[in-house]
Order: sequence, then C-alpha cells, then structure tokens
Amino acid sequence: MDFSHFFSETYHWQPALIALLAVLGIPAAVAPLIRLIPAFRKSRELNKSAATDRLKRSFYMPIQNRSKLWGLSTYLAIFIFVIPFVVSSQPQPWWKIPLEVFAILMVYDFFYYLTHRFLFHDGGFGPGPLMWVHAVHHQQRNPCRMDSNYLHPIETSLGVGLYGSTIGVLGLLMGDFHIVTIIITAIAFSEINLHNHDLMDIEDRFPYRYLRYMSFMHHVHHARFTAGNFATISLFYDWLFGTYDTGQGWQRPKRGEIKNADATSQG
Repeated sequence: MDFSHFFSETYHWQPALIALLAVLGIPAAVAPLIRLIPAFRKSRELNKSAATDRLKRSFYMPIQNRSKLWGLSTYLAIFIFVIPFVVSSQPQPWWKIPLEVFAILMVYDFFYYLTHRFLFHDGGFGPGPLMWVHAVHHQQRNPCRMDSNYLHPIETSLGVGLYGSTIGVLGLLMGDFHIVTIIITAIAFSEINLHNHDLMDIEDRFPYRYLRYMSFMHHVHHARFTAGNFATISLFYDWLFGTYDTGQGWQRPKRGEIKNADATSQG
C-alpha cells in the first residue's frame, strides 16, 4: 500500500490549518465589535470585576494555566490527527452546512450530557467515578466567564476530546465536513461554554432573553452539586431525560416556571 498516496488523498492539512486559524482569529476579531453593544459591555465589566476577585486567590491561576495547557494540547491534537481526515474545502450544497452543524452539536451535547451526569455527578445510579475531578469546577458556586476554564485538566481534555471524537465519528458516517462547518461548530463549542458561565445583568427581552436564560440555568447547575442541567449546548436532553432544573431540583418544566425562578433569584 502506498501510504504517501493514501495520505495525500485523505489527509487534508491545508483546510484543517485554515479552520484552526479561523477558530482562533474570528472570536478575537469580533470581540471588540460585541463590546460596542451596551448590554454586552455591561456584562463584560460585571464578569471582569468578578474575575478580579478570583485572581486574588493564590491557587486560582495555577489551576487556570494547567487547564489551558491541557486544553490547548488536546485541541491541537484534534486538528492534527482528526480534523484533516474529515474536512473538505470542496463546494457543496448550502443546506448541508447547517445540517452538519446541527448534527455535530446535538450529537456532541448528547454524549456530553451523559458524561456530565453519570461520570461527574450522581446521575441517579450512585456517585460518578470522576466526581472528584468535576468538584474542582464546582468550587465556583456563582461562576463568572473566566471560571469556564477553572477545571481539572482531566475534565478539560475530556470535554475537548469528546468534541473531536464526535467530529471524527460523524465524519466517517456522514462523509467529509465542509471547512465552514468545522469553523462554526468549534467556535460555537467554545463560545457557548464561555457564555454559560457569564454573569448577566441585562434586560429579559429580545434579543437578550435566550442568552440570559442559558446563563441563568447553568448558574442553577453550579449553585448545588446535586442540581440538574447537565447539557451544555442546549437543555433539550435535560428536558428529555427529566433533569431540567430551574432551582427546585430535577423536574420537567412548566409554563411560567423559568420566569418565576429568575424573578426570585433577582429579588
């Protein structure tokens, strides 16, 4: 077997490299524009103030730096050993990109839900084997944006690795993903996780309502180690499997429940 020919046909390093640079560059380029919006600028200042208090703790940055190192290493491994085999820059029908993005994020979120619930928490069948790992993250009971990376390195690598594994397996099943799909899902994976930890003091109205809701629901999860809301991309799987939690414990949502719980927390 001619391995050089095999790799030249299947290992697409150029679009993988472009995707990696885009994933790193686009959020940095867009961030100054986001800060021009008063509501987001106010939220940024709120999270920055909370982070300043965290930085006074001697143990805080060593945990952050270790998590960043493991996360970056896992991320680079994915873009070297996984993405080049399942990415393409060839033209394809426009509708395939949103379909691919939806499939990747929802499949990832399903397996993240299972991991989070049954490995990191007592998911209903006894304590998970990695509760001690996840306990590091749950030291922050009212997290800010910076706390999204306050993780044991094992958890960091598991989360990033799960995203990479999802893309790899789905790529084998569905065929190569367009480079735009990889860029969108990688940015969404990172930004949604960051936002879930945001402290938000903005109006409960369009277009901020959903962002406020997702942040609030993840803060419910952090408030108690026994709380629900284990998914990260959306709360669909929590609703489906009965772990949707507005602060009253695991239960299916009822009309008006979210608004009432949010009003109580703000009061």
